[in-house]
Amino acid sequence: MRIPTFILLALCFSLQVAAKVQLPSIFTDNMVLQQQSAVRLWGFAKPNARLSIVGSWDKKAYILQVPASGKWNLKILTPKAGGPYTLGFNDGSLLSLHNILIGEVWLCSGQSNMEMALRGNSSPILNASEIILNADNPSLRLYRVSRAATLAPTAELKGQWMESTSATARDFSALAFQYGQILQKKLKVPVGIILSSTGGTMIEAWMSKNSLNAFPEVKVPESLDPAQAVHKEPTVLYNGMIAPLLGYGIKGFLWLQGESNRHEPELYEKLFPAMVADWRKNWGLGDIPFYYIQIAPYGGTDKTRSGPRLREAQLNAAKIIPNSGMVSALDVGMETDIHFMDKTTLAQRSAYWALGKTYGIKGIGYQSPELKSMEIKGDTAVLTFNYAPYLTSYRKPLTLFEIAGEDKKFYPAKAMIKANQVNVSSQDVARPVAVRYAYKEWVKAELFNNDGLPASSFRTDNW
Repeated sequence: MRIPTFILLALCFSLQVAAKVQLPSIFTDNMVLQQQSAVRLWGFAKPNARLSIVGSWDKKAYILQVPASGKWNLKILTPKAGGPYTLGFNDGSLLSLHNILIGEVWLCSGQSNMEMALRGNSSPILNASEIILNADNPSLRLYRVSRAATLAPTAELKGQWMESTSATARDFSALAFQYGQILQKKLKVPVGIILSSTGGTMIEAWMSKNSLNAFPEVKVPESLDPAQAVHKEPTVLYNGMIAPLLGYGIKGFLWLQGESNRHEPELYEKLFPAMVADWRKNWGLGDIPFYYIQIAPYGGTDKTRSGPRLREAQLNAAKIIPNSGMVSALDVGMETDIHFMDKTTLAQRSAYWALGKTYGIKGIGYQSPELKSMEIKGDTAVLTFNYAPYLTSYRKPLTLFEIAGEDKKFYPAKAMIKANQVNVSSQDVARPVAVRYAYKEWVKAELFNNDGLPASSFRTDNW
């Protein structure tokens, strides 16, 4: 029997009125709230009801009148790191969240090398068994956003905050887990890691429609074909996996993506800063830290130098994006596997940025050597570097430098380190004009500072 529409509407309305407060799944037991801040909460409650929200850390009651739509949001103040606490929501019916911690929250996002779980897939994770064995940590909480691709921003989200254990860590991002683990151990406060990542995706999928309006060459689809790889389409992951998180109190971002954009490095160099600016604007937390990991070298068959050109775009972005920092991955790549096994090194280097720059802990080096200037002295190009009072190759020969004259033809160069400089020359180039370092698809880093951080590949020309 067909139920009349007016009866269905009446039933829906009565259920909504009778229901308890409804919260997005980012607000669950075991969650971490950002410490010493005004964190935003939102959800649904009885229309026109008086909603009271109380945190056990200060017993302060935040009271608001729920709009007729039932949709509400407000901000509450959090104390210094601590817990566990409870958080109660009462609109006539009480909903309580338990085992809540106050601490530091980071969002980790990107594609497969960020997404890869400790258990690995067709590629293993280096030292995974030991990492999983030592994963029990009630002060580290993990939240993984389920994959969702939509053409319009959604409020829906699937996920659950979990305490870090061997079982929960096993299925969590190897890189993001270790990043959070290092922060928690060093800061000695609770840490929450939100993972929103999907393999095989281009940056356009993580960008909002508004942010892509300035790029007419990027076409946003009007519909999605379920038979196709819908997660690769522009805007869909932003809509399904970032938009539902907007406003949740976080300290900063960690990003690893770019492999899928190798074919368009010039466009990526414009899209990336636009994405960061849009995320920050929509989050409403100002220019909070945005740290990102440069793509690692991989393969040797591509003659277009798409890999080094994409790495170059990421290197240049650090000069454009305020309050950002780039981690060089030039020494962790694998020639025959884009899913490099060593996620530990990059988790450590990412944590160095957060601990040294964001948290201001003295003594932690976090910046890789960066070319400052080039001076031509006779037949030698003298390169001077920032963030490296001393450069090192760990007593190994430097083989990745190339040098060219006005004919734009590059030759393998002899390179010698002197403190924070590298002298580059070749018997085939009498009058140098340009130098390149590691500007190839597949390389293994040779130039480091004394903190063990590798210089990115770079070039002084724009040929």
